[in-house]
Amino acid sequence: MRMIRFLGSICAFVLLCAAASPARADTFRVGRLLCFSTPRVGLVLGSAQSLRCVFYARRPPRQYIYEGRIRRVGLDLGVTGAGTLSWAVLAKNSRIGPGTLRGSYVGASGNVALGPGFGANVLIGGSRRSVVLQPLSIERSIGINLAAGVTNLTLGPRGRR
Repeated sequence: MRMIRFLGSICAFVLLCAAASPARADTFRVGRLLCFSTPRVGLVLGSAQSLRCVFYARRPPRQYIYEGRIRRVGLDLGVTGAGTLSWAVLAKNSRIGPGTLRGSYVGASGNVALGPGFGANVLIGGSRRSVVLQPLSIERSIGINLAAGVTNLTLGPRGRR
């Protein structure tokens, strides 16, 4: 019973963070970040995955390749196959270049998978904390997994992390 309450409170925290979106008045939607993850094994207190990401800029239409690592600390039980994460990218100005998304993003996340699975991630950070990855991202994976906790995403240009 305590475990169910604990999981419920973590899920409520993740949803509350997802609902708290940044002020739209001083941000521009500059594109979409699509990341492909490696398989993950939840180690009860956390997990880590490598990512290969593509940023699709809106204006001018361009693509930038990033490599990254996502680490979760908190409850993480189970195993998932390779997955896909997708974020709308918001920035303080509309000028986006090859290394603009480089940096570290921190926030909350929650994932559930029993066969096909879905997740939510709320991450803020990047270069001088000027980039926000959409308050609610979509994560798709296949496996058996339950995860909720604090997430750290590190992005760097392709070939360096």
